[in-house]
Amino acid sequence: MDLKTTYLGLTLDHPLVPSAGPLTQKLDDVKRLEDAGAAAVVLHSLFEEQLRLETAELDYHLSHGVESYPEALTYFPEPSEFRLGPEDYLELISAAKRAVRIPVIASLNGSTMGGWTDYARKMQEAGADALELNIYNIPTNPDQSSAEIEETYVEIVRAVRNVVNIPVAVKLSPFFTNFAYTAKRFVAAGADGLVLFNRFYQPDIDLETLEVRPNVLLSTPMAMRLPLRWIAILYGRIHVSFAATSGVHRATDAVKLLMAGADVTMMCSALLRHGPQHLATVKRDLIAWLEEHEYESVAQLKGSLSQKNCPDPSAFERAQYMRAISSYPIPPARSV
Repeated sequence: MDLKTTYLGLTLDHPLVPSAGPLTQKLDDVKRLEDAGAAAVVLHSLFEEQLRLETAELDYHLSHGVESYPEALTYFPEPSEFRLGPEDYLELISAAKRAVRIPVIASLNGSTMGGWTDYARKMQEAGADALELNIYNIPTNPDQSSAEIEETYVEIVRAVRNVVNIPVAVKLSPFFTNFAYTAKRFVAAGADGLVLFNRFYQPDIDLETLEVRPNVLLSTPMAMRLPLRWIAILYGRIHVSFAATSGVHRATDAVKLLMAGADVTMMCSALLRHGPQHLATVKRDLIAWLEEHEYESVAQLKGSLSQKNCPDPSAFERAQYMRAISSYPIPPARSV
């Protein structure tokens, strides 16, 4: 069975790739993922806030007299919240490249121009095979238009593309008025790949302490449907690599996303639940499914049920909504 796929110009043995997360922030864990069969690995993200906190001058101004203004204490994350500083992150890239044979993809997380370009270059120099720009932002300014926000994102991609030669992927949220148009703009700005989609973690309220707390809920296979729809719609229309992320737990999840047009399927929640060895299980089940359904390769599968190739293209758009609503069984009335 030929499981090979190409992502960001990198030839991978198969399409199963651990995404940026807790399991990719230590060298030992990266080695464990390779041993479990990962085709490549995306290191956990270096955050924009870390780059801001790096300079001694900024650190001084953040701490000098800060006790006089309590609200300033929560403006930036505490340095202790980050597992690795910027220089440690670059060393992790170098160490991972020396320790494993699979491609190592670095990740930058932010939403403004900041120090992205400088560290993108440093990540390339450290040996990263590719770079994933994780644009994570919750716009809250009522005076800032969507066009302004999108233009900032596009400029980030363009600026990074101008300083590195390695492939660049952009990890996005689905919250754009016309996602197809926005995706096309990112590709025009120099993106070699699109990672669909970013999961925004929603806060919760602790009713006992009356505090707003972060609340991490691992994904379920249901989350796969959003990237499946958009990858299927964009496949063949925008010539770029597609990575599907969120909701990939089983081999059948990967099969569906590959049929939609994904080049790789990224996993995080399932690996946190079951450990790195779950990769081997999913790969084995993927091979079994392909053999049972008489496929010879992943390439044969890829894009076969995208909107471009689907017998009913309208199924990915509004018509599917109407069919779903009209076909849902209504339970019979019960006597009281």
